[in-house]
Amino acid sequence: MEWYEILFIVLGVLAGIALGFGLGVQYRKKVAEREIGSAEMEATRLINEAIRSGENRKKEMLLEAKDEIHKSRTENDREVKERRSELSKQERRLEQKEAALDKKTEAFERKEEELSKRMQKITEAQNQAEELRSRQMQALEEISGFTQEQAKQHLLKSVEDEVRHEAAMKIKEIEAQMKDEAEEKGREIIATAIQRCAADHAAETTVSVVALPNDEMKGRIIGREGRNIRTLETITGVDLIIDDTPEAITVSSFDPVRREIARLALEKLIVDGRIHPTRIEDMVEKARKEVDRTIREEGERACYETGVHNLNPEMIKILGRQKYRTSYGQNVLNHSVEVAHIAGLMAAELGVDVALAKRAGLLHDLGKSIDHEVEGSHVQLGADLARKYKENPVVVNAIEAHHGDVEPKTVIAVLVQAADAISAARPGARRENVENYIRRLQKLEELTGSYPGVEKAYAIQAGREVRIMVKPEVVSEDNMILLARDIAKRIEAELEYPGQIKVNVIRETKAVEFAK
Repeated sequence: MEWYEILFIVLGVLAGIALGFGLGVQYRKKVAEREIGSAEMEATRLINEAIRSGENRKKEMLLEAKDEIHKSRTENDREVKERRSELSKQERRLEQKEAALDKKTEAFERKEEELSKRMQKITEAQNQAEELRSRQMQALEEISGFTQEQAKQHLLKSVEDEVRHEAAMKIKEIEAQMKDEAEEKGREIIATAIQRCAADHAAETTVSVVALPNDEMKGRIIGREGRNIRTLETITGVDLIIDDTPEAITVSSFDPVRREIARLALEKLIVDGRIHPTRIEDMVEKARKEVDRTIREEGERACYETGVHNLNPEMIKILGRQKYRTSYGQNVLNHSVEVAHIAGLMAAELGVDVALAKRAGLLHDLGKSIDHEVEGSHVQLGADLARKYKENPVVVNAIEAHHGDVEPKTVIAVLVQAADAISAARPGARRENVENYIRRLQKLEELTGSYPGVEKAYAIQAGREVRIMVKPEVVSEDNMILLARDIAKRIEAELEYPGQIKVNVIRETKAVEFAK
């Protein structure tokens, strides 16, 4: 094949390729134009739809806002109407009340006016009555020749002289008659009361004797190096006298309660046979409980014997403590029972309340049960106890007046005074020196027990020795000597006593443990 043919073919191919490329470009351009047009149309459609949707939403929101505004306006209108209605009602009520007040004010004004008129009429009537009375008095004065005051004085003087003379004569006659009758009746009442209430009296001492089965028991009671007797004396506060008296030990103490506890404990130890410090403490505790029970029983017995009921239980215990209390050697509980009987008998003769008289007589010395523990006289202490336990005021006055400290306000108080004097005046009923002795020992114990660090203080050996137990944690060994010297100096300065007094200060430390 020739070259020109080849060239022609090549040119033809090239021309075909060029033509095909041009046609392809033109086709793609048309396709692209069609797609662009379609996209523009779609975009336009979307924009139009969005515009239509926004307008619809805007219309809906406007409608909703209009509805909400309408609802709010309706609600506000309703509330305004209700409030206006309520205000209208309140205005009507206020107007009604105002009208009622106006009516009442008018009524009060009318009444006030009427009262003013009545007062004026009354004043006029009083003035007329006073004028009439003055005229009558002037007429009477002219007729009698006396003024009003002179006539009054004359009349009163005449009546007074006459009545005074008659009263003086009558009083003198009555006094003479009553004096004779009172003396005779008083002697009869007192004699009858004394005869119907006879009681035995025995002066009580300050020692108790405990019988021993044999003299060997004395050594066992003393114990090794005196530990048993020292323990017993320390716990009970008494003095045990072990001398040559065969088969007997003397328990000495001015406090009868301590002495009784020590006596009972010693008897129990003798019967038990086991005598050592621990056993002594147990027996002393049992004896103390037994004495407490006896005190309660004695108080109940005294109430039963005298017929006094409804006493406070605490007062019964306080009354029972008088069994271990003496006054001038006389047992206070027996004395109180006797006073109750005598006062009751005299009250029966006079027609006074017998039960109340017995109650006052039984309780008249109540303060003596605690006068060694509490500061004050037994009269004041007894009255305070009676008031504390709500006793009858008549009983309180009888307690206060039985020694003449206050004025008797009732017949019962006078009867208790007389009964107390009768009971104390029996031959051998009282002994002065015992009372003074007990007071001296009590004062000795109070003085020594008032120092800081002193736990217990006991007067023993009939007041010739004072035993002082101190707290080891408060008083040291060195301070014991100074304390004993200070107490001795104070005893010399403040107390009166025969002979000399031994001051014995004891400091003891105990350790207790239990083996399990």
